[in-house]
Amino acid sequence: MAGYRGYIFSRPFLGERVPQHVQNLVIRDYCQRHGLAYLLSAAEYAMPDSTLMLRALLRELPELDGIVAYSLFQLPAATDARNEVCEIVLQAGKSLHFAVEGLAMRSVADRQRIETLWQLRAVLPYCPTRL
Repeated sequence: MAGYRGYIFSRPFLGERVPQHVQNLVIRDYCQRHGLAYLLSAAEYAMPDSTLMLRALLRELPELDGIVAYSLFQLPAATDARNEVCEIVLQAGKSLHFAVEGLAMRSVADRQRIETLWQLRAVLPYCPTRL
């Protein structure tokens, strides 16, 4: 089975809830625009911090071309867990895409860029909202 499995959330993230059908539409559009064969999405469980479905997708990687997540910020919030996911994908020679952000992780340099974005997100709550 060659193609890219989608990865969506059934719980809020970044303080917002995006309906699953909308997440799937965004992923499908991303795949069409980038010439990727889209396979059905796996929906992460609603329990806080659950990564059970993501782990299942990582076990499927040998049969896939990669994974297309709705958003970069659906990766695990914990740095170690996020790095582990990225390492598994890169070691398998696959790619991990993020439809909303229009990004793909295919290399160590891409992985570093993704981590930089996560670090920026972490400091945003501490930035002044007015000058």
